[in-house]
Amino acid sequence: MNRLIKGIVSAAVVGLAVASPAKADQLTDAELENLVKRSTQYVALFNTLNNFVDDPKNPLASGGWNKTAYPKGLANASVRALPRPNNDTLYVLSMLDMRDDAVVIEYPAFDSKFVSLEVSAMDHYVNIPLATAKGDFKKPTKILYYSERTDGYSGEDVKGVDQIFEMSGEFGMAFLRVMPQANDPAKFKANMAAINAVKLQTLSEFQGKPAKPVTPLNTPKYSTDANVYAENFLEVMQWVFNYTTFDPDKYEMDKEALAALKQVGVEPGKDFDPNAPKTLDYKRLAETAAKMYAHENDIWNSPKEVAPYLYKVFQPKGKIDIDTMFLQSVVGPLGQPASEAMYPGITTTGGKPMNAEHDYVIKMTKDEMPPAIAFWSATLYDTEHGYFIPNKEDKYSVGQNAGMKLNAEGGIEIHIAAEQPDGVPAENWLPINRENLGIDIIMRIYQPDLEKMKTWKAPKAEIVK
Repeated sequence: MNRLIKGIVSAAVVGLAVASPAKADQLTDAELENLVKRSTQYVALFNTLNNFVDDPKNPLASGGWNKTAYPKGLANASVRALPRPNNDTLYVLSMLDMRDDAVVIEYPAFDSKFVSLEVSAMDHYVNIPLATAKGDFKKPTKILYYSERTDGYSGEDVKGVDQIFEMSGEFGMAFLRVMPQANDPAKFKANMAAINAVKLQTLSEFQGKPAKPVTPLNTPKYSTDANVYAENFLEVMQWVFNYTTFDPDKYEMDKEALAALKQVGVEPGKDFDPNAPKTLDYKRLAETAAKMYAHENDIWNSPKEVAPYLYKVFQPKGKIDIDTMFLQSVVGPLGQPASEAMYPGITTTGGKPMNAEHDYVIKMTKDEMPPAIAFWSATLYDTEHGYFIPNKEDKYSVGQNAGMKLNAEGGIEIHIAAEQPDGVPAENWLPINRENLGIDIIMRIYQPDLEKMKTWKAPKAEIVK
């Protein structure tokens, strides 16, 4: 049975929610909180994926579905498409529309310490089909992507395809991260050439046939999560649910999401009626979402509170709990699981939040360096948006690609300062503008030694002035 229909039938059988949608003023505070918690993974990915498809202000946008965006270099302050982008791997973004045909992507070999292929549909479950940590990317690999409702294809073998991957919805992203070895000009050139050799085709094109006609698509307005909760939440959720695969008999989170959204009239297979009476008080919904998002950001910025989540984020369907999913969807969609990368935040020795009104230094001895099998970096963001802080030096992170210099003993000092401190290499300086601006430092540890990570402590930032 088609899982979209199966989800509707199962919901009715087990009584997942009330028989008819609640009126706009009938949801309790607890029900509103549950609605936000059960919908954020879909809202976040709806905004993120559509932004990467056609936002003219997004330098990483592909320009359409079933197209690939190729990077020209490391990201800079012009990136405003997603919170907390990285500045040490390159993104190769293939945006997938699998309604009318399956999609085949050819990935070349890479000469890099770290390459990882991440895929996700609009439900924000994360899979890693290929990774250098698993011995991949030594030779070219062709992967076929499809969903359960892809027209004309149902998972059978295809000549010339190395791997077949079923996505949990008709729209998704195949997201290649490449550490370009920017410190080695020859390797950097070779890896940039390989990046531009990534090739996307529909299955029909791959088999030498004409491309199938694309069914017209009427996508709701995307923007920020806050705006969706305040303006067009029901329309967005109805659209997402119509292109997502649900199996409430197998997955508890599917069951609970279907129940929460059914309370406000959203069910897979329905059409959104813009003239129907609203089943939600959008003002209350947006206020509830804002409070819950603020709480999740507080958790992320507390090393003690966030520690239990760091080994659980960005997992496949059935391998992640709702609390972890909510946190990852609020803080920064589409990250890596712990086996690929970990993202410890840096706090201050005094416990106070960092602010650009002050300068800071982060010190690590050789024995205190992050236990990275591939490599590590430290990246500076503003607290409110999670964006790079513009600066004339075009410097946003310290690491092997963006630049760093170890001292004679093998340790390092990283300075966050309005002016380059005397005697500090430019590679180890993260520039700020002297202003009242909250700032954050996030470390990325690529292919971490998970055993050593159990005892390793992230460094603290010391205030200088």
